[in-house]
Amino acid sequence: MKEEFLHYLWKFKKFDTSNLITSNGEKLTIENAGHYLQLAGPDFFNSQITIENQKWAGNVEIHIKSSDWYAHHHERDSNYDSVILHVVWEHDSEIYRKNNTEIPVLVLKDLVSKETLNNYNSLIAPKSWIYCEKQLVSIDNFILLNWQERLFFERLERKSKPINELLESTKQDWEAVLFCLLAKNFGLNTNGESFLKAANSIPFSIIRKECSDLQNLESLIFGISGLLEIEKEDVYYKNLKSNFDYLIHKYQLEPTHINPLQFFKHRPDNFPTIRLSQLANVYHQQQHLFTKIIEEDSVKNIYKIFNVAVSEYWETHYQFDKVSPKKKKALSKAFIDLLIINTIIPLQFAYSKSQGKEISENLISLLNQVSPENNAIMDKFSLFGIKAKNAFESQSLLQLKNEYCNKSRCLECAIGMELLKE
Repeated sequence: MKEEFLHYLWKFKKFDTSNLITSNGEKLTIENAGHYLQLAGPDFFNSQITIENQKWAGNVEIHIKSSDWYAHHHERDSNYDSVILHVVWEHDSEIYRKNNTEIPVLVLKDLVSKETLNNYNSLIAPKSWIYCEKQLVSIDNFILLNWQERLFFERLERKSKPINELLESTKQDWEAVLFCLLAKNFGLNTNGESFLKAANSIPFSIIRKECSDLQNLESLIFGISGLLEIEKEDVYYKNLKSNFDYLIHKYQLEPTHINPLQFFKHRPDNFPTIRLSQLANVYHQQQHLFTKIIEEDSVKNIYKIFNVAVSEYWETHYQFDKVSPKKKKALSKAFIDLLIINTIIPLQFAYSKSQGKEISENLISLLNQVSPENNAIMDKFSLFGIKAKNAFESQSLLQLKNEYCNKSRCLECAIGMELLKE
């Protein structure tokens, strides 16, 4: 049983709703299941229910077991203060809010039909991952290598499209494009788009002028990203806020709406505060960064360039006003590898193409020095006999799975065509 299935049951009311009662025996009516968020906080937002003639509006949280509420530490998180109903498969513990009032519980286990359960079990039963999974290991290495090169450059062509769009919006300023790309990748999947929007709203000429003053740089980046909008007692926060207000006035910057940055479900070292401080330190320590990396073909040299950590304040903080044990918080090798894969290589490809230069072998050579990504797709390919030894191979396999296997383009795939010949 997975929570995603329970989300489906609640969202589409795929259970008997004719005579609902809570675990305490109170009559329950679902007026509106709410909006499925799939983000930080409760699972369903703005739900409406009636319990014993009392109408409630708020959020709904869903778990396999009710005790998961405490296992996930929701009792400590203010995001869950507005939960009006806890929907579970099994009820094994009473749940209380911070004010010690009990949260009503709806148990689904006996409300779902056997047909729905059988359909679900059939859906999650083991099945073929890709059509040729059992024949992959028989493919000749020469054919596989040539196909991987084609896949790799197809992937780079796709990644170069947003780079060219940024180039247009920044009036052909490659340094500004690099800044935006780095910001996006420092934000990871959760905050990447917000970081990108923030970076794109600061003219890079201002970053050039202020990069010698780390606190000014942090003030700009934190302020534009929306992290200086709530008054706090922290002295460092007040300094950043004061600097930001001055810089906004000095450069006549327009306020930009940035979606609230997400802290929830991140490891502390990936908090947006930490990543933004590291980004500021990159530009404080490395002026003319684009020139340094655009033709760099040594991974060791790139590691040296990005050998940066947070500013002094963030060595003892993950959030404003909350002191933590001192830690340097330098960029890890694994994180720099991601920057090489997702920022530096695509940028080198796009730039060389704009200059009419051929650097295909250099790009492959550089990625051959980088460890492969570690994810579910790589695990599956490894299970069927294709193990990526480096990032060049893992990038190629990701392109294969996402653009060919997932879309059933077997007759356009070198592997599929080879198997058809056999």
